[in-house]
Amino acid sequence: MKKLILFIVPFLLFKVAIAQHPMMTMGATNKSKHLPLYTKVGNREIYHLYINDTTVNYTGKKTTGMAINGSIPAPTLNFTEGDTAEIYVHNEMMMETSIHWHGLILPNRYDGVSYLTTSPIEAGQTHLFKFPLVQHGTYWYHSHTMTQEQSGLYGAFIIHERQPSPMKEYTLVLSDWTNENPEQVQRRLHNASDWYAIRKGSTQNYLQAIQTGHLKTKLTNEWKRMTAMDVSDVYYDRFFSNGKPENAAPQFKAGDQVRLRVINGSSSTYFWLGWAGGKLKVVANDGEDVQPVDVDRMIVGVAETYDVVVTIPADGSYEFLATPEDRTKYTSLWLGDGQKHPAKKLPKLTYFDGMKMMNDMMDMQGNMKEMKGMVMTNQVMDMNTVMYQELSEGESPVTLNYGMLKAIHPTTLPTGPTKVLNFELTGNMNRYVWSINNKTVSETDKILIKQGENVRIILYNNTMMRHPMHLHGHFFRVLNGQGEYSPLKNTLDIMPMERDTIEFRATESGDWFFHCHILYHMMSGMGRIFSYENSPANPEVPDPVAGFKKVAADDRKFYASAKLGLETNGSDGNAVLANTRWKFSTMWHLGINDTKGYESETMFGRYFGRMQWLYAYAGFDYHYKKTDEQEKNLFGQISNKNNRHTVVAGLAYTLPMLFVADARIDGNGKLRFQLGRDDIALTSRLRFSIVGNTDKEYSIGLRYIVNKNFSVSSHYDSDMGLGAGLTLTY
Repeated sequence: MKKLILFIVPFLLFKVAIAQHPMMTMGATNKSKHLPLYTKVGNREIYHLYINDTTVNYTGKKTTGMAINGSIPAPTLNFTEGDTAEIYVHNEMMMETSIHWHGLILPNRYDGVSYLTTSPIEAGQTHLFKFPLVQHGTYWYHSHTMTQEQSGLYGAFIIHERQPSPMKEYTLVLSDWTNENPEQVQRRLHNASDWYAIRKGSTQNYLQAIQTGHLKTKLTNEWKRMTAMDVSDVYYDRFFSNGKPENAAPQFKAGDQVRLRVINGSSSTYFWLGWAGGKLKVVANDGEDVQPVDVDRMIVGVAETYDVVVTIPADGSYEFLATPEDRTKYTSLWLGDGQKHPAKKLPKLTYFDGMKMMNDMMDMQGNMKEMKGMVMTNQVMDMNTVMYQELSEGESPVTLNYGMLKAIHPTTLPTGPTKVLNFELTGNMNRYVWSINNKTVSETDKILIKQGENVRIILYNNTMMRHPMHLHGHFFRVLNGQGEYSPLKNTLDIMPMERDTIEFRATESGDWFFHCHILYHMMSGMGRIFSYENSPANPEVPDPVAGFKKVAADDRKFYASAKLGLETNGSDGNAVLANTRWKFSTMWHLGINDTKGYESETMFGRYFGRMQWLYAYAGFDYHYKKTDEQEKNLFGQISNKNNRHTVVAGLAYTLPMLFVADARIDGNGKLRFQLGRDDIALTSRLRFSIVGNTDKEYSIGLRYIVNKNFSVSSHYDSDMGLGAGLTLTY
């Protein structure tokens, strides 16, 4: 049995690892056959985009990426309002892809969501997107297939007015980069690894809590069953301004006014913007012009675009600084030439201050609770100043919020029937589940709407994360107190505990995606699909039912994880396949001889509840130990450890302090109750585990994390004794 387990587990892990890495072909392209990027024939603006796998080296380490016309970010596409876009997308990869034209009003069939609105672009295929340009402004485009956007498939899409302004301008695409395969990033997030927190210095471990006087804060946090708080999910190796950590635009001179078209093309990063040259004048948001407003700083959510006007104050080079919300690094654009004038750098976050506030905001059931005197809507409350106290005494910079945005023309919707929807943004970090009204895309039907009606959505964020909610193919009004001049947007950043209202006129046809634009939240299921009743057939989606199943498959995906301990007293470990609701797992303890015993438990079960604290399971338990003793458990029943093979069923529940209580019964009628907790963060890298049950089995252990796959470990097991060695983590 021991040899069989030791053979099967590594084999299964190898198969899963291969399955989760898409095939890549490096440099498999013949550029001599490529057509020119841009040509214009009459009012037809024609682009040819070639998508390829590539190799990049941003950190001294070669890794794979995906590029369009050999570029990350992809080439900026410039158009003129009133013309026709004619874009040929050539897929030269060995896997399917897609392109979504973010923020554009266009026919449903060209929106670019594979299987929902547009045919996937298969390997070796060319797909034509042809649509009129009925707007102007700053937009962008990106892949909507798996996690390809994170690998480099994104770029700017600029539509100029027919009579453009003489003001100078510059397009700035901000983005994030990881050397990891993004599919592995996603797997790691779903498996509750805190490796990214270790790299960011945000573990909020017990040693830090004691050193900073926040032990009570830490204990309260875990009493409410919350893990360490964070403002971002992923550790990124680099942040980019147009593909470089530091970029320059030396062509601008003293006195120049420059319209910066800022696009947050990141997969999951919010950026704080600051300017060494003075005020930022905000003149457009998500492509729509707004009445100018001067601010000192602003945050741009994932997928948002802002046009800001800056004035070069004097000779020299002035830093336009973009800092990720987690403050791990930054990226800069230097405007002007000569002596450098740096922008003020943002300090590191004081996470325990944030944890303390989150403790006050969260009740014991995992719900956010409104705090007295705090108006939480449209970013009016600057959460960063409340949670992190980062501003020096006497500082009061003007920070942009949605309440300051005012359209330049009335945006009131025409009179008509109104459909009101209440969307509660739900989820939890423990299992990385993100949903709306506690249901993922795959667990809901499409929401039917009718042409000519007004759709009003009341959003409440009942999670501890910000969510940039994006609506395809439409602009919505943000009801921000500006009355008939409420601004139009296509992406809304909603902070924890906020309640925001948006509305749009149903003027299109077909199916349109509404989702969180943090890539890994969208892939986990935080979204809905609006479907117009009585829409004509979409030639790109011949079987809408089968198409919806393909879209829904994203949040049903299973992710693998495993721990394999190799210590002097034997081997113990587990392997898991899990998705949003379901989990298949196998656990083993293999002693060094028959008297130490061999045990395996294989279970299949489902999580219940919004916070998924309850887990119901059934499976099979095998235990062999060479002994003549007839051990009895605490209930007086014979444990039968010398030859136990039986079916089991049980319930596991997460208690305050994150301990898991597990009660089960086996096929022989024997009961077992178990209590334990894994991976308690004593320091940034040192983890403590403890477990005990009514079969008089117990174990305590320590594990020091060296890197994401390798730990030095030691543990004492009541059956196997004391051991030390290594733990491998996948």
